[in-house]
Formats: sequence, C-alpha cells, structure tokens
Amino acid sequence: MNEPIVSRRRIDQLRAIASDCGFRNEDAKRFGKLSRTATWEALLEAYGIPPQVVDTVDTVDNQLQSLDTENNLAPGLRVLGLDICKNSVVACLLTQKPTQPRDAYHSLEFFKLNADAAGIKQLLALKPDVALMEPTGINYQRLWGIQLAKVGVEVRLVSNNKLPSYRKTLDLPDKDDDADALALACYYFDYQHLPRRFLQVRDSITVRIRECCLRLAHYNRVQSPIINRLRQDLAWQFPEVMNVRSAMGEDDNLPPLLWGWIAGERNSSRYDRLYDLSVGSGIEDETRFAAKMYCDLAIQERRIEAELATLIKTDMRFLPYRKVFGRFGLGIQTQGIILSQVFPIQNFFGSDNKPEVVKTKGRNSKKTTTKRRSEARFMKSLGVAPTRQWSGDDQKKASQSGSDFCRKALWQWIFTRIEPQKNRPTNPTVDKLVTYFVEGKSQKQPIRLLRSRLAAKAARALWRELVAEIVGGLETVENALDE
Repeated sequence: MNEPIVSRRRIDQLRAIASDCGFRNEDAKRFGKLSRTATWEALLEAYGIPPQVVDTVDTVDNQLQSLDTENNLAPGLRVLGLDICKNSVVACLLTQKPTQPRDAYHSLEFFKLNADAAGIKQLLALKPDVALMEPTGINYQRLWGIQLAKVGVEVRLVSNNKLPSYRKTLDLPDKDDDADALALACYYFDYQHLPRRFLQVRDSITVRIRECCLRLAHYNRVQSPIINRLRQDLAWQFPEVMNVRSAMGEDDNLPPLLWGWIAGERNSSRYDRLYDLSVGSGIEDETRFAAKMYCDLAIQERRIEAELATLIKTDMRFLPYRKVFGRFGLGIQTQGIILSQVFPIQNFFGSDNKPEVVKTKGRNSKKTTTKRRSEARFMKSLGVAPTRQWSGDDQKKASQSGSDFCRKALWQWIFTRIEPQKNRPTNPTVDKLVTYFVEGKSQKQPIRLLRSRLAAKAARALWRELVAEIVGGLETVENALDE
C-alpha cells in the first residue's frame, strides 16, 4: 500500500501539528496571517509545543510528550484560567495540563486583556469551554463572568485560600498574575469532578439578595460618619436639636423629619419655632448639603430594604427557611445574609442527598466518634467554625474561619435579640440559647468569648431546625448508623 503523501513544507507540517492538537484557523489568526510560517510557530510555542522541523505528521505524538494526558479528564476541552486585576485580567488557555507547569510558565503565552470592548472581544476570541477565576473583588470579577456566561461558557470559582497552596504544588512558588492564571487553568484538570473544590454558584434571586444585603451594609457604614459630622456642626449652629434621634417612619418613603427639615425637603413648625429661639449661630450651607446627602441615602436604603423583603417573601422556595428564621427572631436583613449563604441547604448534604453523618475512630482517643460533616460545613459557611492549628506541642484552635459577613450578622442578632431581655423570642430553641447566655454572664465569662460561643451554638441550632423543617429530623439519619 502506498504511503500517504506528506508535505515537506515547514508551514504545512506546523499546520498539521496544530490541527492534531485541536487548534483551528481562528486560534492561529491571533498570532498573525495564516499564510505566514511565523504565525503557526508562535501558536505552537504559546502552548508549549516546540515548532521544530518534522518529517511526517506521525511525529506529532512526540511533540505532545510535554503534556500530561494521564490527568486530563476532558481531552480537547479549552480551559481558561483568569487572574482578575482591577481593570484587566491575565488569561491562560490550556487544552491539557502540562507535565511540568514551571516549564510551561516560561513557554506559554499569557494574554493581558483590558476591561474594555477590545479586551472583551479578545477574551471571547479565545473560545473557552470553561473559565476559572477567584472571587477576589467580586465587582471586578463580575464583568468577565457575565460576558463569558452570555456566550455559554461555564464559569467556576476557586476559593482564595485554596489557590496559593495549589500553586506551590505545581512548583510555581513565585506569586504573580501569570502564575495564578496558569494554576487556575491546571486546577480544573485535577478537580473538575469534585464539586466541593469549587465555590457554590448561586442562582439569580439569591445573588440579588446578597447584593442587597451588601449594599445595605455599605450604606450603613457611609451614614455613620455623616450623622456624626452633622451632630458636631449642630452643636454650635443649632444645639437644641443636636441629640435628637430622627428616623424614617415605618410606612412612608419620606426622609427623617429633622434631617429632611434641615435639607429643606420637609416642613416642621416645631423645628421652625425652636430655630427662631436657638442660641446657635445658624445652620450653614455645608450642613444642609450633608443633611441632603443623608436623606438621599436613607431613602435609597428604604427602597433596597423593600426590594429585599419582596425577594424573600414572594419566593416560595424560601418559605421553610423563613419559618425557621422567624423562630429565632431574625430581621429581614439578617435573613437575607444567611439565606444567601446557605440556600439551598442540600448543598451541605452528602452524595445521598442527606445530612452527612459518619462514625469513625478518633485519631487520638481511638474511640468511636460521630462526625457531623454536613453540620460542620454549614457552621463554617456562617463563619463560626474554628480551624485547628497544631504544631508540635502547640495545639490550639484558631479564630473562626468562613464568612465574616455572616459572623457579624449573628453577633448583631445577639446584641439586639438575645441580650435585651424585652426583645427575646419565646420558644424552646431560643430559650436554651438565652439560658446559656445568662449562665455565662453570671459566671463572669469574658463577654466576647461568651458571644462567640453563643453564635456557634445558635448556628448549630439553626442547622438542626432547618434540616427538621426541610427534610426531616436528624435523628433518623443518626439512628441509621447504629443499625
């Protein structure tokens, strides 16, 4: 049988190698004209395939020895690692995981794409199937995630605390944008079938709930210094009202009466009379401007609160969660914070779609112990699960890890619903938490330590109540282990 005719032209040989590697003309166009040998050389060099002269296309396999196919569970998949910067990204495109990532770091081409129309066009021209990025600076990451999702690219998020150690396992000890982008792309090939290795991707309603909660927290931080500045100015401009507490009404969208009056947006005969008799030097324009700014923030805050309440109360998926939150006396904003973190609760379950509870021998005691793994994951997501730091004889538990946002929300719940006696909900679950808090105070326990432990107990009680409400009691699962 006659051997197939093989071209001796270098450009044809390079094209054949590129074709066997899964590259298309569109990929090569990024490096220049298709008729130029240098274009195809640059393409192959960018992906760690030396563009040396070959006699036949059969030697393509030798060119691919630098790529690890043993760990490549998705051959031909175009995986894009994106390291997010403030107004740009660094991109690394892989079709296979390199055997020697450090060598690939020096030979691969990395693309720096600006956050503009040209950068988005370049990003989409890479035609990725999957994109991986860290959620650092969620607002910076969001632009790229939205653009990729629009064209059907799967977007996965890798936790910020997982990437540094993984990057070192690739022998990429130096921290820079290119190394992070390469590590993110490699991460997919190692862990693509392990969902817990990636951060949960929330649905659009849950995402909006979280956005509302974050925006409300921001407005709260912004308002405090404005109010403080206003009271300082009123101390000499209109001292009779400097300590007046003026808030928005429950049912109206008007600004608070005092600040609205100062800003000229509301009328008040009472404040008119007080101002006429005031010993102050008179309200200045800067004070009126600050009051106007505060009124605008207060009105916008009310609008977001109304939207948040509507999102939570009109979605029937949240009904069992709201029932449990009501028992704990959680406010609408705290409900939104926790809901955006734990919904759906099935994400914490095991592979059988039930709370994961296992019995194993303790590493030190060698006694049979019950490990409530789903509960531990739930508590960690709320920021109240301590992390172990053992080294030699120094054995301690570090401060809680997880969501600072949720941990602060639980502390605020303690301040407003547990510590004030008149605000405490009355039901058996909360009664146990109140009893623990009162006994701790009577024993003179350090208040911060007591609140921290109470937050952890509250999270554990919240878990058990949610499981009982949504899927049934935990006792059924734990009793099955003894059968």
